[in-house]
This record gives sequence, structure tokens and C-alpha cells, in this order.
Amino acid sequence: MQLLCHRLQFVAKYFAGFAMGMALAVSAQPAPPQEAAVGEKLLAEVGRWVQQTQQLAPGQFSFAPMDNRVQLQTCDRPLVMDLPFASRETVRVRCLGNPIWQLYMRVVLKPGVSAAAVPAASGSNSAVGAATKRKVVVASQLLRAGSMVAVTTLQEIEHSGEGLDPQAVGSIKDVENSEMVRDVAAGVPLRSHDVRRAVLVKQGQLVVLTVTQSSGFSITARVEATQDGKIGDKIRLKNPESGRYITGVVTGPSAVRGL
Repeated sequence: MQLLCHRLQFVAKYFAGFAMGMALAVSAQPAPPQEAAVGEKLLAEVGRWVQQTQQLAPGQFSFAPMDNRVQLQTCDRPLVMDLPFASRETVRVRCLGNPIWQLYMRVVLKPGVSAAAVPAASGSNSAVGAATKRKVVVASQLLRAGSMVAVTTLQEIEHSGEGLDPQAVGSIKDVENSEMVRDVAAGVPLRSHDVRRAVLVKQGQLVVLTVTQSSGFSITARVEATQDGKIGDKIRLKNPESGRYITGVVTGPSAVRGL
């Protein structure tokens, strides 16, 4: 009985003080203390990718300054990079892990320098390139544009590096909670620009909110989403009983985590 009372008191305090908690959550987002170091690491990693895919030397290009309002964050898995537009000067950089984010970086070529029209070869000896293997993700059936990616239909296989698109996805985890942008036939390697983050929570939908205490004890409640959200997005939620608003992070289909 005491445990039940404790749970009810916790829920009441959580939702009653939500308005203040939401304000604190918004204001308590200081810039990372080592943002400069994160930026240097990001430039180095993207620079190596540009050199490899466009056959450029380090001194042949630079990056246009990024918006000062962009707060750089580290990623818990390798970054995914591609060229989303017809022009090869814009590189899209994405973190598909934690936290999820993406940004665009513009490549500035030195006067007289031209980027390669095809990805750089893995070596001067074609036999070596043909022997190189890479892990890629393929589906066992046709994936339709606009459909959610069902990870149960995917598998990771070894693929010859020769002629492989440099944006080929190497891990099923990289496409979890995604939807297809275009049709991809069975057995064809998925590329990072074939998918995009899917909307997992829709405005007006009742979702499951999970609140975890420091002791590890969790409480769940059903709340209403007041806006759409993709994995990792912070969205406003409404307690249908009290009418108060809170903030949560989308963790999966119809699921959010309280802040």
C-alpha cells in the first residue's frame, strides 16, 4: 500500500510541476564545453570522406563556415555522409545513433581544382579493388517508397567494394525507425539517401510516456502528443486529465520518455 501511495505521489508531483520543468528543460541546454574540439574532429572526419569520394588532396578544398547557432554534438556511432543534391559541393552529415542529428557542410574548392565525377578507387591495382569486401544492407523483398523500413526483411551481407556506392548503408541499426524515400528492389544495397527518419508520433495521438526515477523505478502514463515527432525529437505532450503540458523525447512508435 505504501509503495502504491509512493507511485501516485510521484506521478502527481511530476505532472503538477510540469510547466516549470518544461521551462527548465528548455533553458538548461548549455553549449557543450568542448564544442571547439568536437568541431575539429567533425571537420577532420568529413574532410577524409571528401578526399576519398572526390579524389581531392587536403590542400585542394576547405569548408564554408557553419552557422554559429549550430551546436555540434558527438555521435556514439560512425557518422553517415552523402551528397543529397545534384551538386557535389554539399555534404550531408548525419548521426543515426544518440543523439540523432544532421547538418549540411559546403565544400569550397580552390581555384582551378575540380572534383572527381566518380568515387575514388580503393587502389591503383584493379585486382586489389575487386578483392575488397564491404558489409552492406539488403532487403529480401521490394521496399516501396513511403513505407516503413521493416528490419525483419533486412540482412547484412558482404559485397564487393568494386563499383559500390560510397553511401551504401553498412548496418541495419542505421535504418531503424526509417521510411523509404524511393523504391529499392530486393537484393540491392540500401544507400543512406534511400531512407529518412520516419514520423513515429503524430499530433493528437495518445502515446505512452515513461518516467524513470534515479532508483530505476519507472512509471508509465498515457498522454496526448501536441506535435509530430521523429526518433530523438523533443515534443510537447498534454496530460489529458490535468490539462498540463510536459516535454518528452520520442523513443519509438507511440512512445516517449519524460525529461
